Amino acid sequence: MTQPTLFILAAGMGSRYGGLKQLDGLGPNGETIMDYSIYDAIRAGFGKVVFVIRHSFADDFRKIVLPKFEDDIKCEVCYQEVESVPEQFSINPERTKPWGTGHALLMAKDLINEPFAVINADDFYGRDSFMVLADFLRQAEGTEGKYCMVGYHVGNTLSESGSVSRGVCQMNQEAYLTDITERTGIEDQGGKIVFREADGKDVMLQPDTLVSMNMWGFTPDYFRHAELRFNQFMEEHGNELKSEFYIPTVVNDLINKKLASVKVLDTTAKWFGVTYAEDRPQVVMKIHKLVQQGIYPEKLFNK
Repeated sequence: MTQPTLFILAAGMGSRYGGLKQLDGLGPNGETIMDYSIYDAIRAGFGKVVFVIRHSFADDFRKIVLPKFEDDIKCEVCYQEVESVPEQFSINPERTKPWGTGHALLMAKDLINEPFAVINADDFYGRDSFMVLADFLRQAEGTEGKYCMVGYHVGNTLSESGSVSRGVCQMNQEAYLTDITERTGIEDQGGKIVFREADGKDVMLQPDTLVSMNMWGFTPDYFRHAELRFNQFMEEHGNELKSEFYIPTVVNDLINKKLASVKVLDTTAKWFGVTYAEDRPQVVMKIHKLVQQGIYPEKLFNK
């Protein structure tokens, strides 16, 4: 049985962190959030990790980041740039930012030939999420159009420092995704979780409402569908400065056209990340607690 691959959206690292040498070490030995994701993926049985990055920090990435994992899991790198589009399309010369998560994932189409997962580099997803995702992907080998998404309980994804935005999942009775609705201003108000409607009205969400944290599972046929839709996107938006092509856009289109199904996988894992600068001490404390509980070793990798 082929081991699934982990694809990590890391092209934004340089801009978000001000350079790779300043990657925020949150663990007891300077581990980053991404280090914990890779450690969890290895434990869950993933056999390869593919990073999408920018050429501007490729040298630092290969010197500083890759050596930590290379002895434990096969690593490959692809690149996302504004110019990484089919040659028939012209680009506005004033555009400086690449074309979004859907575009980033397409950069790996020649590197991934097996079921694969997609995650953000700077989100802490938790061990259980990688376990349920790996189990699904192993069973999906040899199929097409049977995708999945890890759904987090919204109560396990909040920031203590302010409101957040989340994609609230709509599902049928068999837990297959029918739509994702973006909700903003989600926060805990006196023990009740609410989000803010466009008219300013607060609406309550149940703590176990499932939301997307951009943790997907696909079979390789996804690339064929996404490439077609990206070409259509470029025909319509290729001259624009800020339009972006997102993974959920592809997924929603395939669901609506009945070309794919997306199983929503429930997880007990708790997401966390540094949404606000004020979140950092809480994240450090949460990781320290997980180490104390024996869920993670004090030092993740030998290097």
